[in-house]
Amino acid sequence: MTKTNRPIVVWLFTGCFLIFIMVAIGGLTRLTHSGLSMVEWNLFGSTPPSSDADWQIMFDKYKQYPEYQQINFNFSLEEFKSIFYWEYGHRMFGRLIGLVFIIPFLWFLIRKRVSKELLPKLILLLIMGSFQGLLGWYMVKSGLVKDPDVSHYRLAMHLVTAFLTFAYTFWVALGLIYPEKAQSDKKLKRLMWIIFPLVVFQIIWGAYVAGLNAGMVYNTWPKMGEAWIADSVTAMSPLWKNFIEGLAGVQFVHRYLAYAVVAAILIAFFRGRKIQLFSNQRKALNVLVFAVSFQFVLGVLTLMLAVPISLGLLHQLGAFILLGSTVFALHRFR
Repeated sequence: MTKTNRPIVVWLFTGCFLIFIMVAIGGLTRLTHSGLSMVEWNLFGSTPPSSDADWQIMFDKYKQYPEYQQINFNFSLEEFKSIFYWEYGHRMFGRLIGLVFIIPFLWFLIRKRVSKELLPKLILLLIMGSFQGLLGWYMVKSGLVKDPDVSHYRLAMHLVTAFLTFAYTFWVALGLIYPEKAQSDKKLKRLMWIIFPLVVFQIIWGAYVAGLNAGMVYNTWPKMGEAWIADSVTAMSPLWKNFIEGLAGVQFVHRYLAYAVVAAILIAFFRGRKIQLFSNQRKALNVLVFAVSFQFVLGVLTLMLAVPISLGLLHQLGAFILLGSTVFALHRFR
């Protein structure tokens, strides 16, 4: 890594860390059922209500929508405030991340610190971040119509875009730290390109599980109740709909994709044990095995305890760490 690139790398890693915090805040916002408390969206944000009259206006707006009318109809103003602040913090932190990405980018650009090769990558990062913000509001809107719950498809889009924005930011930073490509085993390289989409698909189905509250059914492991494949997994018609909209079907896919992810990573790990690797490649495989083991155990505990908030959040952050570990390994074997 050159001295010229060092400030850019620090900036990108700062962005990665802030996205991690953002995902944590978003997870708590979802798990505390706070995401529909703000029924309006402002591009530049606003200060929170500062008087009782202002709070009452916000509360009255909330009362016009399904979540209050169908679920929280007995909420007091103080209870409304408790969910409002989570969503407000989530949105304002997102705007902070936008400033952290845009202002240093413009500064580096003006000071001519950005190479021609790096410029389109950084522009793509800014586009991905902006799109993430728009997806957030697009997701919230789906819960303000009839059903007091956001579309699990839109939730998955919002979550996965955040994960991919982090992954690409991390990838760009790694490219500046390790500008030269290392020699790598062809089989391991192919395995990494299998593991990455497997992890992404697992995150997508994790978002489906979260959006449908599918973690609240079949809280047993390794079987689903008394069977390896519960009857309700295929209860819906047509069959394919079970695996993207059915509670049991979505949980089934998430369970068995987890086995596939673990198996693929273990195959890569034991393949790496048999051949000579560079130290950072071996480190990448070790970190990857640790991350997937930690995440798998968290997933089982989260399911068996019917998704307590603490474990639900840790499981989401564990997916973040697993994706980061996968990106690092993919980069080292590219």
